Amino acid sequence: MPDDQQPNDNSPQRRAGKARMSKMTPEERREVARAGAAARWAKADPNRALLPKAEFGSDDRPVRIGDMELPCFVLEDERRILSASGMQAALGIAQGGSMRAGMSRMELFAAGKIIKPFIDNELADRVRNPVHFRTPSGNQAYGYEADTLVMLCEAVLSARDARALQPQQMPIAYQCELVMRGLARVGIVALVDEATGYQQVRKRDALAKILEAYISKELLPWAQRFPLEFYEEIYRLHGWDGLDPASRSKPGYVGKLTNALVYERLPDGVLEQLRTQNPKDIDGKRKFKHHQFLTDEIGNPHLEKHLSKVVGLMQASDTWMEFKRLFKRVFKVPDNEPPRGRGSVRI
Repeated sequence: MPDDQQPNDNSPQRRAGKARMSKMTPEERREVARAGAAARWAKADPNRALLPKAEFGSDDRPVRIGDMELPCFVLEDERRILSASGMQAALGIAQGGSMRAGMSRMELFAAGKIIKPFIDNELADRVRNPVHFRTPSGNQAYGYEADTLVMLCEAVLSARDARALQPQQMPIAYQCELVMRGLARVGIVALVDEATGYQQVRKRDALAKILEAYISKELLPWAQRFPLEFYEEIYRLHGWDGLDPASRSKPGYVGKLTNALVYERLPDGVLEQLRTQNPKDIDGKRKFKHHQFLTDEIGNPHLEKHLSKVVGLMQASDTWMEFKRLFKRVFKVPDNEPPRGRGSVRI
């Protein structure tokens, strides 16, 4: 276009456009911007316009189940969609590239020889063919119909009940159980609300709050297995400051002390089994706490009694060296006992 034909920033059309934008609300301006972006994308990629469009949902308003976050959308044909990456992350399925060309991690997991016998044809077809759609902002995305999450959880839990899972797959089964229990609680509430008409007046996030509260209760007993006094005494005897009572994260050395003082004192073979069931990820971190895999009948009562003894010895000591002498005497630890593995220290 010749220079003398370039749009004039002070033209009546431009001034009218700016005046119109200034009268819009922020949401209206965002909608205009989204429409403009969609028009540009449609021109650059005509096939994009053929994809089903999500009328509701966004990445920053996910479904929350405990610590899990799943971006969700409702398509124009009323299909409820969970993002593929959100489902994969929620279930703890390894991220990154597939080990088989042309297959996603989710498909690779469902096609594995251990899980495959528990996957029916409908579920296998859904996993192989994720929904390709446009988000409300015009981006392309992949996802699965929401009940696919339930179907996959049922398959994993069936494999667990049949004792078919490998130890490193047990954390995925744990995530699946949390999902199923949480959704069952919310589901009955939603049915009552629909039958009574209360769904029309309840708060928008009411079901999410019920789900969050339920999962928090589910995790609470595990979070309290190690009393705060255990960590307070470790910090006191070492002369450390900075213990955050609200944080579940502790320095790596505290974790090694926990192994040496607690898990290594469980019956022979228990710590090795816990390490197998709760393996480290590629970053060297464990997804769960070891005690989450102990049984309520034997493992946890034994753990609690042991912790009570250890905390009592700490409280009776003025220094770390004094505590170590008492600990070795009570638990019959040889003076020359080496650390039991890389994740431990010598007492």
